[in-house]
Amino acid sequence: MYAVIATGGKQYKVQADDVLDIERIQGEVGSKIIFDEVLALSEEGKLEVGSPKIESAKVEAEIIDQYRGVKLLVYKMKRRKGYRKKQGHRQELTKVRIAAISK
Repeated sequence: MYAVIATGGKQYKVQADDVLDIERIQGEVGSKIIFDEVLALSEEGKLEVGSPKIESAKVEAEIIDQYRGVKLLVYKMKRRKGYRKKQGHRQELTKVRIAAISK
């Protein structure tokens, strides 16, 4: 059984016991969260697709860690103008473990 969920502007295909790195979600480490925006659900070979989401389905997960991702460098430059700008970015991330998928 797997589900397609939407969180943080992205879509993820998840199964039970999967570990995901997603956009930051508020919550303490060890707390439970519920994703109710389930876009598709596959159960015993049958695929159910919502329009846009399946109302009765939900995915339960547990927060494992709150952390920051690797630093990305953003470099802007305009040729022959002497304009150079170097900037760094670290994304705030949450590591979650999928506990259960229910319909």
